[in-house]
Amino acid sequence: MSTSSTLQIQLQLQRDHFSLNLDLELPNQGVTVFFGPSGCGKTTTLRCVAGLEKAQGRIQLCDKIWQDTDRDSHLPTWSRKLGYVFQEASLFEHLTVQANLEYGLKRQISPNPSALKEAVDLLGIASLLQRQVQDLSGGERQRIAIARALATQPEILLLDEPLASLDISRREEILPWLEKMHQGLKIPVLYVTHSLTELTRLADFVVFMNTGQSILQGPIMKVLTDPICSDVLGKEAGTLLAGVVTEMDNQFKLSGIDLPIGRIWVSESYPLGSSVRVFVRANDVLISPEPILTSSAQNQFVGRIQKIDQDSKSAQALLTIDCQGEALLARVTQKALHDLGLLTGSTVFCLLKSVATRR
Repeated sequence: MSTSSTLQIQLQLQRDHFSLNLDLELPNQGVTVFFGPSGCGKTTTLRCVAGLEKAQGRIQLCDKIWQDTDRDSHLPTWSRKLGYVFQEASLFEHLTVQANLEYGLKRQISPNPSALKEAVDLLGIASLLQRQVQDLSGGERQRIAIARALATQPEILLLDEPLASLDISRREEILPWLEKMHQGLKIPVLYVTHSLTELTRLADFVVFMNTGQSILQGPIMKVLTDPICSDVLGKEAGTLLAGVVTEMDNQFKLSGIDLPIGRIWVSESYPLGSSVRVFVRANDVLISPEPILTSSAQNQFVGRIQKIDQDSKSAQALLTIDCQGEALLARVTQKALHDLGLLTGSTVFCLLKSVATRR
């Protein structure tokens, strides 16, 4: 990536429980997810980018330098064209949704009414404009907060665990809108979460953090198959694949999705032609040296074992399997490796249950 078309973040900041020490070069478009356990520095990083925390280092968005402590340069928050959405929506309870959205425009030197309309359309909140804030669900509140941030035409959008305060049903309510927003925005989005669902559904690029450091970073599809990532995620490790819905089985309520490894059937309904991501946990992939002719698993793919990572501290091994040029992870016991005679280079058949695959 050219440094003039990226977001560069070099930060050093001492905290009681960790030392923030980052040197990142991130895409200037799409969603970059900061992922890691609570207290590892994710929110602190966002606050530094926003200018709310003053760390040592440099922050440059494309050709605009927001901070360079070597040159004693530090733009205040109000001079940085950014939108910031916190865990709580922080709306004005005494105002309508429309008035909340317009409030953000009052501080703009040259407010653009069309930007507000675009944000309303993108987040699907036109029907909510005349509602009172106290009548909104948690998911609706966060959609309003995001639309308010976007209406100011920021150069970057910062989302700090925007779903953390919502229950599961409200998270599922807002996630499709975040996916739509993800596809429609032309600015970088920095998104903080420790939710694997949010990571796999929204991220283009990911920064895995621990104790203030970046332990792994890169495009989401590639990073998830890295052994470091597998160690971090443990039993939740898996493979993320992108495909298109090409067939519907209405009788059995299955969707056929064409992926790089072949067609997969999943037990969810999606519109024909829609682009979806499918996350397959390594624990949910069954391995056989021979094809299985009769099984409850609806999906079977042939591949070749590229790598075997055996954990000397447990009974498990993680296989990286080449399926049509895509890496698929499978976790098996070391006894299964021995009994099946599986070695690097072995041809294997991978079985995936439709109910085990997740959007």
